[in-house]
This record gives sequence, structure tokens and C-alpha cells, in this order.
Amino acid sequence: MNKPIHNNQINKVLLKPRFKMEFEENEDAILNRFKNNLKDKNCKYCSAIVDHHVIVDVPIEEEHFWSPQMHVEIEKENGKTIVKGVLGPKPKVWTFFMFLHFVVAITFFAFFVMFYSKWSLKQDYTFAMIMCFVMPIVWVVLYFVGQLGKKFGYTQMVELHNFLMNTIQK
Repeated sequence: MNKPIHNNQINKVLLKPRFKMEFEENEDAILNRFKNNLKDKNCKYCSAIVDHHVIVDVPIEEEHFWSPQMHVEIEKENGKTIVKGVLGPKPKVWTFFMFLHFVVAITFFAFFVMFYSKWSLKQDYTFAMIMCFVMPIVWVVLYFVGQLGKKFGYTQMVELHNFLMNTIQK
């Protein structure tokens, strides 16, 4: 992940890189390009278009747990059309990872309270203290698992971004 997808348009550090582009064209013209391109029988991507939001998924036969999803929003701002979006894990994967981070954080605080209480009462606090050291390690492992997942989905992220650029430049 040492290189961004295209130049510096997409943040290469985040698990969910974002992009933003400005165009002089009408927002409906750009949205119609997406509709026409996605209706094409040669288009391999699954998609949903709701109002000015376009959600593009990788083909079902190529999909795996780490497959990304591209969410594009097309809006009018100061007389220009803004195309902005995010490339990242599907919502179910993102929610699962956020849930795991939340559980690790709550568990850390619970063991810290247990450690402090037992220490204050001069009881054996060994297990609680060990868990206070283990939980941050688990959190770091979760972070690296997320980065590893991003690497597994990187080629599909590039494909989705290329699809976006080809559709907009048609």
C-alpha cells in the first residue's frame, strides 16, 4: 500500500480512502453516464443508483470477504458538479470491525476497573493486570488485520477506481 491508486487523489493510509473531483458539467449528465455504463451488457460490476448516489460492487464471482465497495455521490456546489466518494470495505465488514474495536475497548476498561478495585482492596489483581496489557495488543492486531484486508482488496479497489475514471471521462 505504498502507492496511492491514482496520483495523490486517494488517501493511501486510511482503511476507507476518499476522493473528490470537480467538473463543469451538469450533475445529471455525469449520473446518466453511470446509468448507461452500468446498463451496458459488457459491464461486469453490480450497482445500485439512488438519487445522486451510486454504489458499485465487484462482480459476484470475484467477491470475497475483503472485497471493497465504491460509494459515489454526485452533487451541485457553487455552480460546479462535485463527484466525491469513498472506497472501502462493505458496510457489513466495516460494522463488524468497528464492533470488535468497541468490544476490545470496553473489555480493556472493565479489566482496568477490576484491576484498580482489586489493587485498592489489596487482593490478587494479576489476571486483571495481564488483561490490561493484552487488550491493547489485541487492538493493534485488529488494526493490522484491517490493513491486511485492505491489501487483499487493493487490486479490486484499483479496478473500481478505474471504472469510475473511465465512466466520468466518457
